[in-house]
Parts: sequence; C-alpha cells; structure tokens
Amino acid sequence: EGFETVTLCQRGREKTYLKHRRIIDRVIILDKFSDMAREDVQEELRGLNVIFIANRSFSTYVGYDNIENKFLVPIFGNRGMLRSEERDAPRSQMYLLDKAGIRTPKKFRGPEEIDRLAIVKVPEAARKIERAFFYAANPDDFRVQADLRVRKGIVSPEDLEKATIEEFVIGARFNFNYFWSPIYDRLEFLGVDRRIQTDLDGVLSLPAREQLELDMVTQNIEVGHEGATLRESIVDKVYEIGERFIKVCRDEYPPGIIGPFALQGAITRDLEICIFDVSPRVPGSPIISTTSPYTKWFFGEPMSTGRRIALEIKAARDLGRIGEVVT
Repeated sequence: EGFETVTLCQRGREKTYLKHRRIIDRVIILDKFSDMAREDVQEELRGLNVIFIANRSFSTYVGYDNIENKFLVPIFGNRGMLRSEERDAPRSQMYLLDKAGIRTPKKFRGPEEIDRLAIVKVPEAARKIERAFFYAANPDDFRVQADLRVRKGIVSPEDLEKATIEEFVIGARFNFNYFWSPIYDRLEFLGVDRRIQTDLDGVLSLPAREQLELDMVTQNIEVGHEGATLRESIVDKVYEIGERFIKVCRDEYPPGIIGPFALQGAITRDLEICIFDVSPRVPGSPIISTTSPYTKWFFGEPMSTGRRIALEIKAARDLGRIGEVVT
C-alpha cells in the first residue's frame, strides 16, 4: 500500500527478517524485547514517523503501565484496551463479554467448586507469556493434576493460586477474526482459524489405547494455525456477537476497539457460540490471508490482517482522519 515497514527483533531472532525481507524495509535489533520502551528506541521510531502495531509480545514484555504512560509512539488501535486481555484487570475481557451478553464458560472461584469437567489455565513457570492447561473433573482430580505439574516444574505454586478455572465447553473450537473500521464505520469478519498445539496434537493422533499407556503430562503450546470455514447459518451469529462486543468496548474503553481483534471459543451441538478468550489487538492468525473465503467475498481478493491495517491507515491519511485510528 506504499508504506515502508519497520520490524523490531530481539537479538538472535533477526535472521528471518534480514534474509527474507520482501515486505520489510528496516530491521531494528534489540538486546531484549522490553528495550522497545527505551527512550532512544522510541526516538528512532518517532524519527521514522512510525505507526506501531501492537501484538501479544509487546504487551507482555513492555508492560501495560509503560505502554499507557511511557511509550510515546502512535499505536494503531486502542492502547488502553490492551490491558483488558488480563483476566484480573478491573474491566477484563470476561467483564466485557458478560456485559455484552455473550455466553462464556461457567467460572469456578476455586477447585472446591468444580462440579463438572473443568479446564485450568495457569502461566507456565518458565515462560510467563505461555499458559499451561490441564483438566480436572472434581476437586481431588484438580489436586492430583496440579501437584504433578508443580513437581515437574511446569507451573509454580504461586501461579497456581491465581489460576483461572472454567467449565470445559464441549464443542468445535474456532478463533473468530474481526476488524472494526472507524473510517468506514463497519465490522468486518476476516475469517476463522484453529490452533495447532504441541504436544497435545501429537498425543491426540495416537489410538486411545496408546494414549492411555503414555505416561506423560501433555502441554498446549501453540505452534501454528490451520484455516477453517463455518456453516453459513452460523456466520450471522458470529457477526452478532462481534457487534455486541464492539458496542460494549466503545462504552467501557472509549473510543473502543480499533482495527483487528479476535474472539476465541467453541460452537456447541446446539450451534451456540461460547467465547472463552479475547485478543483485543492483532491476533496471531496469518493463515486467514490464504484460507479465508470471507475476505475474498468482501474485498474481491485475499486480504491479510496486516494489509487490512495498511488499507485503514491509508484511508485515514487520505481523509485527514489519522487521529481516529491511533492512540
């Protein structure tokens, strides 16, 4: 779309961006990701007239206080909404979903309340950006599974105290990828994808007998995505929950969502959508640029999330409305 691009890399991970750089014009190499908040780095970005695109790593390594108060570079989207991704935030993603009237899994305040199959979400001990997951059918099962993971060093006792415990919703899992355009005042459905996780996917590829004989603790580490489509009658429901979420975000975090976001959930046998996670920023779903029929129908050609952002910035610039897409 005529824009030059800048990529910020942590030292040791720059090779791909330096060697295979058709869409990358400049690479800034940092000793660690948190250095993005350094004044000299910000000054370089401002000198390049950068509009920064936030992702999950940016939120994790730079931190919300720094993003909201010290990162003085224009961000595409609503920087104030990034904090809502944390479940312990005052107006968290679960608060927003509940206020929008979107179904979410039943929450358990502690293991003693577990009365059905539950999924437990807790940060990994070694990699706080990743979450460890395990399943428990009752309080005793929770204690057995939790103790096993603490002994193996997968999670810490301290993080376990703050774990999220939710009903495990039986259904087909999808990530619903959206884009809210302030310039065109419309919600766009970019497509759906599903996660590829290790080593869970490997274990599930085994026959049931071998799964039972395999004495190991599985982990759900996201390593990729695969494209998917939806039954046409469900697409209306996907738009409906997206529109309700947009309205609540506008009320709770003015000016609300700007640009891409995703709702992660499951579709039950009753064709009801239950959402259990929100990405209030660029989702990690590059697959939709090649597998989504929805963007092809809407735009007449394949459309990645990155290109859709570039088109929004371009339109905002041409109309003199850049202030509506950055914060």
